[in-house]
Amino acid sequence: MDEKDWAPQTKAAQALGWTDATTGAVVEPIHPSTTYLRDPDNLYRRGRQYARADNPGFDQPQALISALEQGAEGLIFSSGMAAATSCFMALRPGDHVIAPDVMYWSLRAWLTTYAKEWGLVVDSVDMRSPEAVARALKPGHTRLVWIETPANPLWTVTDIAAVAELAHRAGAHVVVDSTCATPVLTRPLMLGADIVMHSASKYLNGHSDVIAGALVTRTCDEYWQRIRALRVKLGSIPGPFEAYLLTRGMRTLYVRVHTASANALKIAMAMQRNPAVDEVLYPGLADRPDHALAARQMQGGFGGMLSLRIRGGEAAAVRVAARVRLWKRATSLGGVESLIEHRGSVEGADSPCPMDLLRLSVGIEAVEDLIADLEQALAES
Repeated sequence: MDEKDWAPQTKAAQALGWTDATTGAVVEPIHPSTTYLRDPDNLYRRGRQYARADNPGFDQPQALISALEQGAEGLIFSSGMAAATSCFMALRPGDHVIAPDVMYWSLRAWLTTYAKEWGLVVDSVDMRSPEAVARALKPGHTRLVWIETPANPLWTVTDIAAVAELAHRAGAHVVVDSTCATPVLTRPLMLGADIVMHSASKYLNGHSDVIAGALVTRTCDEYWQRIRALRVKLGSIPGPFEAYLLTRGMRTLYVRVHTASANALKIAMAMQRNPAVDEVLYPGLADRPDHALAARQMQGGFGGMLSLRIRGGEAAAVRVAARVRLWKRATSLGGVESLIEHRGSVEGADSPCPMDLLRLSVGIEAVEDLIADLEQALAES
């Protein structure tokens, strides 16, 4: 059976089956060298010149994430923000960009400050509505449509195929931040996206011990070549140890995501019954407005992220977060441990995040323990 015929979870667990040719080790070595030897005639026939351009340790995680997303090529970056902003920096001054009105806060802040200062024209739209996207598109001028689905921290779902068709008709590229869906649940390139982006610090790594980002492209076109060149010129690469840890984390990706998704659905259903919770934001719930789209677009689960709107407003939400014992009060998501955060305190007054909202990153602990801890915290609020 050839490696290309393996199931995705087999490719992940085996990290494509790569072994070290010199020693036979089933884990590839870490390469800390920053520079590489020239041949006597001054050429680089081995293909490596300097570590800012490349590192042998990048090959495996890049090949693996590309295989899981079914793309033509993958690149890893020093952070999710480095990966994301490279997509915008590869555009030209005056280009028009469409972004969601609900999205990862740090990137939203970057778009409203630096991107505009550098000459990009940025419009925010309700990505739940293809009609709103169609109205915002400027054919021949819109160069990039950015999608985040499910969208942090309200977990709304965007119809990737519908938006991609509209964007391509207008001459724009489509990039999807699929950090929270992961290739386990959604493969945006198969739905028409041009590039898929991941904050690899989250689910791809899965152990809260790496800062990294990743991009995978459907085709190696001129836009992708500009992104690749930017990574070299800006030096936005991870370290060799981070690359190793990223591969290590992706080996358990399918097990972790399926467990977190199953836990999250059970928690969401339990919280719907809790009188201290006004609303549960999770696309896996049948009564959510985008549930049918999520069920069609996300295969095998609805992800490990959900949010709770707490009865009593901001003060009550902060009290609940203060009273958990098992959940950890911390920023970030996608690790094996469950995290809880009063997200409005992080995002500030300009955020669309309601101040009564608690964001939950569900881990792989026993779900009964996670539910019991939330219920005792809610009972005391």
